[in-house]
Amino acid sequence: MTAKQQAYKALGNTMIKNFARRGMEAFYCETSAEAVALAMELMKDGGTVGKGGTETVKEMGLLDAVKGAPHLTFIDREVAKTPEEKKEIFLKTMQSDYFLTSSNAITVDGELVNIDGNGNRVACLIHGPEHVIVVAGMNKVVDDVDSGIERIGIYAAPPNAARLGTRTPCAALGHCGDCHSEDCMCCQIVITRHSRHKGRIKVILIGEELGF
Repeated sequence: MTAKQQAYKALGNTMIKNFARRGMEAFYCETSAEAVALAMELMKDGGTVGKGGTETVKEMGLLDAVKGAPHLTFIDREVAKTPEEKKEIFLKTMQSDYFLTSSNAITVDGELVNIDGNGNRVACLIHGPEHVIVVAGMNKVVDDVDSGIERIGIYAAPPNAARLGTRTPCAALGHCGDCHSEDCMCCQIVITRHSRHKGRIKVILIGEELGF
């Protein structure tokens, strides 16, 4: 285990305790493979699975595992061909048994910091799906909420703008321009500081650098 991996593990174990007092159950996995196995174990009883816009779920291999699991029914937002179909899939996702997402930033003290465009991702994090599984690489850990918002403006929004082909200042400048453009991806800012429904939100921290 490298020095960085040792530090990640120590920090992850500290954060698990901080999440617990906020009503969220957290886990630490050293690798993506371990995290995929854990997430699949958490969904062993079957049911429907939806997801938000997340590169982490794809990078770590969890998306392929869910699609290939015979005991799970994946709600695939990518199959929508019309705005009406897209809306229907979003509504189904709101009623899913499990919702998979990452977090744009996570504070050491156990807060989830997310900024969203349409708001469907943060909406499901807040309310709707019976269970929420948040997966995130340790590269997304920050000191506090302000640092989390700053991280998103520099490290999350610009690559997401490039991925989605948005016409926003962050796509051209490489950092947040605090814009009000039609393609603005920073419309909703959500800080999850506590879960009233204890155990609904489960956070899997991964000792790798994943996502944006």
